Amino acid sequence: MDIITLKNNHKLLKEYKYELGKIDKGYANRTLYVNVSDNTIKEKPVTQMMKDKFVGGKGFGLWYLWNAVTPETKWNDPENEIVIAGGPVCGITQYAGTGKSLVCSLSPLTDIPIDSNVGGFFGPLLKFSGFDALEIQGKAERDVIVCIDGNTGVVTIEEAPFEAVDGHVLGEQLTEMYADNEADKRNVAVVTAGTGAEHSRFGLLNFTFYDPRRKVTRLKQAGRGGIGTVFRDKKIKALIVKFSNVKGDLNNPFDQAIINKTGIKYHKEIHDLDSKQNNMRKIGTANIIEVMDAYDLLPVMNYQYGMHPDTQNIKSTVFIEKYITQGVQDGCWYGCSMACAKAADNFELKTGPYKGQKVTVDGPEYENAAGLGSNCAIFDPEGILELNFYCDTYAIDTISFGTATAFAMECYERGIINKEITGGMELNFGNFEATAELLHQMSRGEGFGVTVGQGINRMKKLFAEKYGADPDFLFDIGMEQKGLEYSEYGSKESLAQQGGYGLTNKGPQHDEAWLIFMDMVNNQIPTFEDKAEALHYFPMFRTWFGLYGLCKLPWNDIVPADNKYTSEPAKVPEHVQNYLDVVYGVTGKKLSVADMIKESERVYNFQKIFCIRMGKGLRANDRTPYRSMGPVTKEEYESRQERYDSQLKEKVGYDPEGKSTEEKMAVLRKYRENQYELLMDAVYKRRGWNSNAVPKLEHLKYLDMELPELIEVIKDLQ
Repeated sequence: MDIITLKNNHKLLKEYKYELGKIDKGYANRTLYVNVSDNTIKEKPVTQMMKDKFVGGKGFGLWYLWNAVTPETKWNDPENEIVIAGGPVCGITQYAGTGKSLVCSLSPLTDIPIDSNVGGFFGPLLKFSGFDALEIQGKAERDVIVCIDGNTGVVTIEEAPFEAVDGHVLGEQLTEMYADNEADKRNVAVVTAGTGAEHSRFGLLNFTFYDPRRKVTRLKQAGRGGIGTVFRDKKIKALIVKFSNVKGDLNNPFDQAIINKTGIKYHKEIHDLDSKQNNMRKIGTANIIEVMDAYDLLPVMNYQYGMHPDTQNIKSTVFIEKYITQGVQDGCWYGCSMACAKAADNFELKTGPYKGQKVTVDGPEYENAAGLGSNCAIFDPEGILELNFYCDTYAIDTISFGTATAFAMECYERGIINKEITGGMELNFGNFEATAELLHQMSRGEGFGVTVGQGINRMKKLFAEKYGADPDFLFDIGMEQKGLEYSEYGSKESLAQQGGYGLTNKGPQHDEAWLIFMDMVNNQIPTFEDKAEALHYFPMFRTWFGLYGLCKLPWNDIVPADNKYTSEPAKVPEHVQNYLDVVYGVTGKKLSVADMIKESERVYNFQKIFCIRMGKGLRANDRTPYRSMGPVTKEEYESRQERYDSQLKEKVGYDPEGKSTEEKMAVLRKYRENQYELLMDAVYKRRGWNSNAVPKLEHLKYLDMELPELIEVIKDLQ
């Protein structure tokens, strides 16, 4: 069906006209509320309290979500919301990584608030159209799209019955439909999900940006926690924003000169140092595949192992030399000279409904190569790219899919499930065809793919109750916590990284604290107090990016040439100052590092109490699967026997000589689980929480967050 016919079959359900405004020091000072149940569209003011306590981005998202739901609200109730918000810095074009927005909702996997950061043009164009956030509530009867035209000041809700659902097709259709001409396509940004999001709990959202060099609509993902599943449950097919004439001063900043100066300094750093450091402009985040393998940190076969001889087949140079298009400016927002949004062009698909078509694959990023590749023992670059493409277009989170599939593969190989249960699929490690079929089944809502799409937490329950599996063993090998699948780093040898995963609010996602090298490789944080300090600072610093609309990669994926000589090289102090300067330039706020951390602490503690309000968030919920701490099976122990035997001698004071592997494993496990308990105590204390992981009232007062609604939740848990 052609674009004109598709458009002519839209039915206008509601039109809302608004006054075009002017952004002031990074804020549009209003947000947009849309309810697709009754087609309400209205504006809300951004209050000074919101700016002071929640800043923007993730803060605004959590605040609106808190006020929309009750402790009884489920992810698929109409009152659950999807909130998309940039931040006051979002949309500037002078500094790398300033096009991010944060998406918040109640997660179908965890039943608590999830936040996911995403690039693409939607967040900045939403702000320039006049809104600091978009708040969506309700459930439509039939598929709808919401369109915001920031040029004319019109918001519409339209029934859209005939467009595709899959992300790469729908993104192209709507970009063409709402653009005036080829040049105007850069002024249109679309949010979509996909058919896989309809039948799984870990559906993602695709955020588009148009690539004029390739003449294709590219996709960036808000991947974690199943927000795409919420999107399709609400019968939303797409969100569209259109805004023309993007300029570098649209934020109407307090001091444009300091922004320009800071940006120029950093662009020069990228130009001079990227090729000597991480090659972000050639391969993006996949630069570390072989590095993780070399340090025994790459997840292999459901995190059993940390390296594999076949990793050489999927190392970064293979993708650079054979697949990833080189020499193309690949930033996902204007002015990002880091250009890490890499893509493989003219990739011919070998499976599924688009078999034989040549497509652009956005990726692979490291998490995709590790999750879809090594964790499932698929050491085939073309297999990884194929799975990457289908995860994106079906709107399936690559991290949850890779980790959940690896879990199912191990269960299959250990006889916990069999071919009768999988519908005839031989779900062995390394079986690309079976893995691809799982994905296609998720898209169609059929077979064992739907089971895997429920996530590890629910698979564990099913396998124990229906198939008689040992629930304790499933807990040990099922790499999920709080309901969210682990992202793709082996944390067995880094206690700090175990905490970086396990002591998050939302579940085990590395965007809060990636401390493996500080802890395991460089031994920079040897004591519990050192680790606790790192597990305070780094989650707060990374939370801060999500308040302002910033990407975390420019902070430390390229560092100043003299960074190693600074007092705290892991914090990259010159770049921290860059961010403080940029925020001052935009908002006029003169922040110190302590102020920055305090801003984050307000939102982080708010999210913690939100989780408690929804029934999780206490110490018991921070328990982690043992495989994240140490060897679950005899094979795992014996693959690293020399290391583990040495640790038993040196750290535990236990002589392993003449002992069975099982005896040694039991002693090691007791030691490591005790270490994690001690770490929890230290981290909770540093964060101002009690031993049950509840923020103390005096800490809320210190943060100026003694809001009555927060105190009501935690007063009896003090």
